[in-house]
Amino acid sequence: MLLALDVGNTEITAGLFHGPELSAHWRLTTATERTPDEWSVTLNALLVQAGHSPNEVRATVMASVAPSVTQSLIAGVRSATGSETIAVDAATPLPIRLDVDEPLTVGADRIINTLAAVTLYQVDTLVVDFGTATTFDCITGDGRFIGGVIMPGLRTSADQLTRRAAKLPATELTPPDRVIGRRTEDCIRAGVLFGAADAVDGIVNRIMKEWPGGGRPKVVGTGGLATIVAPLTSTIELVDPDLTLHGLRIAAGHLALRW
Repeated sequence: MLLALDVGNTEITAGLFHGPELSAHWRLTTATERTPDEWSVTLNALLVQAGHSPNEVRATVMASVAPSVTQSLIAGVRSATGSETIAVDAATPLPIRLDVDEPLTVGADRIINTLAAVTLYQVDTLVVDFGTATTFDCITGDGRFIGGVIMPGLRTSADQLTRRAAKLPATELTPPDRVIGRRTEDCIRAGVLFGAADAVDGIVNRIMKEWPGGGRPKVVGTGGLATIVAPLTSTIELVDPDLTLHGLRIAAGHLALRW
């Protein structure tokens, strides 16, 4: 089996593949203070709980934008499963082109999103990835990442709001029934969620006007918060919450990993 790890600044998304099928997946907090032993215990427990032996993991592939946790997590994977981890970055030989001014600075998650979009959709695609930051990845059907946009993520904005304003309570990010809130919590949720949705629509529409050749890309939402925000937008056509995990699986195939 293949273990795929998408390591973000706030969360780690882990997926277990049996062939091309995603048989289990989990979300973990990106805890920089965890030791390799602690990661090993956590991974062991998750795999056993899902009905699998850690020894079934034959290969591990990772995309990480959190260097502070990468090495300890790799060591934990080795301890738990005995498999070595291949970390994807801008220098990894994949069938895509980073057609930007500074290709070596492109995040691993955006590289993997590009590979997934090209392989799965085979058309011009705009991937909106809702994570710690909300990223907009512009990808052509012939496999070029041509740049995009990075804006503060939904939870990042909400946390900043409640942290900076002493009288505003921390609020669960669920969509309110209406924009005009009658309670403080509803006002915050309306502002954060509808504000994020309208910001996404605004940026997508601006990107559409600049798209090479005047084409119109397919707009796909992914990431942990995509299922919350995407229904509030008018521009996201498809939500694929596991796009990055499948991109990692596809990358593992190109890198000749066997699982």
